[in-house]
Amino acid sequence: MILEIRLTNFYSIKDEVVLDLRAANIKTQKAKSLSDNTITFGDTEVLKTAAIYGANASGKSNIIKAIRFCCSMIFSSHLNNNENTIFNFKTFKFKGFDKKPSSFIIRFISKGIEYEYGFSLTIHEIVTEELFYYPKGRKVKVFTRDERLGKDKSEVYSFGSVIKKPLDVADNTSRKTLYISRASQMDREIGKEIFTFFNEKFILGYVGFNGLSVERLFQENKAQLLKALKIADSDIQEIKIRKEKVAGKNINADLATQKLTVKDIEQEHLLVTTFHKSNPEVPFDLHTEESDGTREMFFIMLTILDIIKHDKILLIDEIEQSLHNKIVEYIVSLFHASSKAQLIFTTHNTHLLNLERFRKDQVFFVNKKPDGSSDLYSLFDYKDFRDTMDLEKAYLQGRFDAIPYINSSISNLKELMHETK
Repeated sequence: MILEIRLTNFYSIKDEVVLDLRAANIKTQKAKSLSDNTITFGDTEVLKTAAIYGANASGKSNIIKAIRFCCSMIFSSHLNNNENTIFNFKTFKFKGFDKKPSSFIIRFISKGIEYEYGFSLTIHEIVTEELFYYPKGRKVKVFTRDERLGKDKSEVYSFGSVIKKPLDVADNTSRKTLYISRASQMDREIGKEIFTFFNEKFILGYVGFNGLSVERLFQENKAQLLKALKIADSDIQEIKIRKEKVAGKNINADLATQKLTVKDIEQEHLLVTTFHKSNPEVPFDLHTEESDGTREMFFIMLTILDIIKHDKILLIDEIEQSLHNKIVEYIVSLFHASSKAQLIFTTHNTHLLNLERFRKDQVFFVNKKPDGSSDLYSLFDYKDFRDTMDLEKAYLQGRFDAIPYINSSISNLKELMHETK
């Protein structure tokens, strides 16, 4: 369960932006009627979904991109043994921010315990890293790290009493590597707990991320998948999956000898076959005979059913891609009906902007500031916006910014057409 994410100096993000999933103290009748939109954790209410709106090029996708990068660092940084490694992200390019570190801080719940983890880095190396947790509701230090304090590991690191032989891990942690990743690799319990959360609970996209297997997900969720597709007005009543061998070529070019070798190989291909209600005897190949929307729904629902079943978190950019508005509403409703699953997504779908569906603190906006950086803020920040107002209309009118301002007057368009001749 995610409580809060903070990002600084990633892509178009210059100053710190905060995605806070802790529910605000909203006492209106409409908010009370949306009690299924939150999860209770102790004295804290946590949002199940967060919708992020913004104009094209405002930076909303950069927020998703930055979160994905930071999570992938956690489960892959221990593989960075090459001193020439350059981390695959960009800093804010103006005002000297390309020379400043970028930072990521996340507060989350794993197995009933709250953690606060963060790190900062340049494109060349880790600068700082820290982990705290709250085993009995009180903040306890696991470790802190600051590579600017010296060359000796004892100067760089400070430890609590949680990790056994912590300096052994530090001695095996380079400036290219996150300590928490190395601690997991070296079988330290809290390191494994953090690693497992990001690798197994924080799903960075539909199938294809986090090593999720289509075959495994299908075997575990077939009955629920067929029912979910039926609810979504699909006439698919049966799906079968099998692996088959496909002949292929492996081409290898040796630059030293300037020779090209070609070998015949066999690769396993996953064949997905659908059967429709109108004629259940006729098979359809999912990849070549079904629509883009049907293929999208197949993979989306496989992922979502697993996420909901195991109380995971899903991160999606442009949730409406290839999907009808009603299907997007259906997906959001599935998360609201879940026990503890969470969904963070960007969208242009203004039909979702309805206070019968979302609390005010579930709607976020990204706006491009005059200096080219991205700002993130919540509808809840607009204290004068009442629950009785038309949210979609207000957004499209530009009340919250975060929309493109287009001067499409006839005179402008005619001038454009004239200049293109």
